[in-house]
Amino acid sequence: MRGMAQHAPLPRAAPTGPTIGFDLDMTLIDSRPGIKAAYEALTAATGTYIDAGLTITRLGPPLEQELAHWFPDEQIAEAAELYRELYPQYAIGPTPAMPGAHEAVGAVRAAGGRSVVVTAKHEPNAKLHLQHLGIEPDIVVGWLWAEATAEALREYGASAYVGDHVGDVRGARTADVLSVAVPTGPCDVEELLAAGADVVLVEGLPGFPAWFEGYCDTSRR
Repeated sequence: MRGMAQHAPLPRAAPTGPTIGFDLDMTLIDSRPGIKAAYEALTAATGTYIDAGLTITRLGPPLEQELAHWFPDEQIAEAAELYRELYPQYAIGPTPAMPGAHEAVGAVRAAGGRSVVVTAKHEPNAKLHLQHLGIEPDIVVGWLWAEATAEALREYGASAYVGDHVGDVRGARTADVLSVAVPTGPCDVEELLAAGADVVLVEGLPGFPAWFEGYCDTSRR
């Protein structure tokens, strides 16, 4: 994990609405096609077989946790570095936005709020995804996962964190902010609720603008 000091807000007037955190993989972007292609490229480059189809069924945790299934400990750091080098070539183009992603981030901005993407992904690659898809959060913070997500949520004064994984729920709980979950990743509604999610948007991000409008109305009372 990297230190928080390097992540400065983009130049914008101080927010007049709430700051909302968003996870990236399987929350804002459907990274399965791109990650699958990147793992296949890593297999070709290293000669080590990786079941790319299996890897994309358990997205969320940091890259090194997945690589530990395929490489001995002493090779994980080198494999991770190579994967991240290959990633822009193979993973950015095939990866679409999740339904409702643009509208969710846009709803926060329209309310005068600020959106903060907090992800376990390598931060430069996270930014490449967002730029490629035209999703424009105010801040992007990489290399944070699960409980560590709370570092960024606290740093930027988030009042809620939206994610698809039980690790995202744990991050929100650690930061003592509202956990808003979407069952668009590897965790279903029951798992997310059991982990402590405050809200589950069963239709995914398309349900976010209506929920957010109600949240803002309640916050003003």
